[in-house]
Amino acid sequence: MAVTGWFVLLVALGVVPVVALAPVASPALVLVGWLVLCTGLAGLDLALAASPRALRLQRQTDARVRLTETATATLFVTNPSRRPLRGAIRDAWEPSAGAAPSRQPLLVPPGERRAIVTRLTPWRRGERRTALVTVRSRGPLRLAERQVSIRLPGTITVLPEFAARKHLPSRLARLRELDGRTSVMVRGQGTEFDSLREYVRGDDVRSIDWRATARRSGGPGPDGRPGQTLMVRTWRPERDRHVVVVVDSGRTAAARIADETRLDTAFESTLLLSALADRAGDRVDVAVFDRRVRGRVQGARGADLLAKLVETMAPIDPELIETDYTAVPGLVRSMTTQRSLVVLCVPLESPGATRSLLAMLPQLTTRHLVLVAAVTDPALLEAAGERDDRAAVYRAAAAERALLDAERVAAAVRRLGGDVVSAAPLDLPPAVADRYLAYKAAGRL
Repeated sequence: MAVTGWFVLLVALGVVPVVALAPVASPALVLVGWLVLCTGLAGLDLALAASPRALRLQRQTDARVRLTETATATLFVTNPSRRPLRGAIRDAWEPSAGAAPSRQPLLVPPGERRAIVTRLTPWRRGERRTALVTVRSRGPLRLAERQVSIRLPGTITVLPEFAARKHLPSRLARLRELDGRTSVMVRGQGTEFDSLREYVRGDDVRSIDWRATARRSGGPGPDGRPGQTLMVRTWRPERDRHVVVVVDSGRTAAARIADETRLDTAFESTLLLSALADRAGDRVDVAVFDRRVRGRVQGARGADLLAKLVETMAPIDPELIETDYTAVPGLVRSMTTQRSLVVLCVPLESPGATRSLLAMLPQLTTRHLVLVAAVTDPALLEAAGERDDRAAVYRAAAAERALLDAERVAAAVRRLGGDVVSAAPLDLPPAVADRYLAYKAAGRL
């Protein structure tokens, strides 16, 4: 049971009879009689209200929605009773689902059904849930309401936003330029034979194919005498190379940088790199790992790759445990047996916190091309530049120390044979994609 504002107003109006009857009756008795009257009216109103327990509820919700986009959740409310139900309804989604409006008026005539639509604009990735629907039925006098919470579970899967997809067209254009440029200029490790063509001035003489030249010999030369047409090989970057991405989902991935967790930034980088590498003809495998494999995508190509990636990433949240980096080499071996580009999305903090990562790294760099992708905090750069007062100087000193620690760890990774790319959350995905294109251009992949 719940009382309305009208009931409070009715009780407050008891001042009138108390004052008016004060000369002829005891004010206390008048007040008690007025309260009894108000309570009786409220009880009568409550008895005349339709029972919300008799309602039949059905739910229809979109299966999934991308982060920051809007989905709809529809409640179908059927009133089988003989009384009209007037009141309000609330679909109790968790706050991160971004349900609006939170409460809605409800009027269902006897024997009819109404649809109540709630807009969901989630601001967190993963499964967003609701368990209860709360209904209030108001009586005809509007003094009291019946309230009941009905269990009606519902879920919606919130996929990663993939805001970095805006960088994909420009990187694909660079990839096409790279293919066109390297098809005749790049040779050696990391390339494969494309076609034969006639020699022109400026071609590398080491690209001459003497067997093909011999087969084309015997034709007339420029002076009409039998001549020789030199044939050269053209090369293009190798296709069907292997890219393995390992995303750290341990406790350090839960840190929020620029209003985004490190894990979400790693997912954005993984999605952009996967889309680009797949269009380049390379195979992409992804694993999310801390002390166990939280999610894995292998063998997918084309549109199926991104679809499986976002579905796998959606329910994963960081675990508040230390990541077991000693198991990463075995994880990579289970995903590929050939030389590959291994991208580790891990934080680079103090040397002590990354000791196990650095100890594991030589096992990967001896066999693979290793890239460590790390997020830097823009707030550290801002704090390092402030010297306004004593507190700011201390903050600047702490920020400088954190930046120097990160540089020391990055230098240690490079000494062990790996490569490092670090940037702010919005800049890291395109930076990883650019480094991948640089490897392609240099013939390292």
